[in-house]
Amino acid sequence: MTSKTTYSTSSPYEEKFGYYRAVRTGSYIFVAGTTAVDPNSPASAPQVLFPGDARRQTVTALRECIAAIEAVAPEGGPGAASVVRVKMYVGRHEDCEAVGAGFREVLGKDQNGEDTRGTGTGTGLGAVATMIVVHGGFVHPDMLVEVEVDAVLRTP
Repeated sequence: MTSKTTYSTSSPYEEKFGYYRAVRTGSYIFVAGTTAVDPNSPASAPQVLFPGDARRQTVTALRECIAAIEAVAPEGGPGAASVVRVKMYVGRHEDCEAVGAGFREVLGKDQNGEDTRGTGTGTGLGAVATMIVVHGGFVHPDMLVEVEVDAVLRTP
C-alpha cells in the first residue's frame, strides 16, 4: 500500500469531526471540502468570513486549498499549478456568477491570449471545474460556497 502524507489546519470543523484537510498519496493530492471559516474561531462557534460575499468566500476557500496542497507536496510543491479538478458547491443559485468569478480570479485558465481551446496545452493555471447548487445549505448558515480540489504532482 502507498503511504499517505496528511495535513491538518486549525479549522474548527476538522477538530470537531476528525478529518484531514488534505491527503497526498503518491503524486495525487486530495483536499477536503473547504469553506471560508476563520481558523482561529472555536469549534463550538465557528465564524464564517465574508458573510454575504460569495466571491470572497470562494477566493478564500481556494487559497486555503492551495496552501494545503503546498503543505503536503514535496518541498512546497507547485501549489495552484498542480490543481486538475475543482468542485464548487453553492448554497444559492443567485451566487453562481460570483463563485465563478472567484474561481477565475484564483485558478482561471490562461489569460495571456494563447488559444487553449480544443486540445491545446495551455501554460497557465486552469482546471476542470464543476459547480453544483446545494439545496438546504451548509453546516453554517453564513456559508455560501464550499470547494473541493484535486491536484496531481508532476512526475520526473
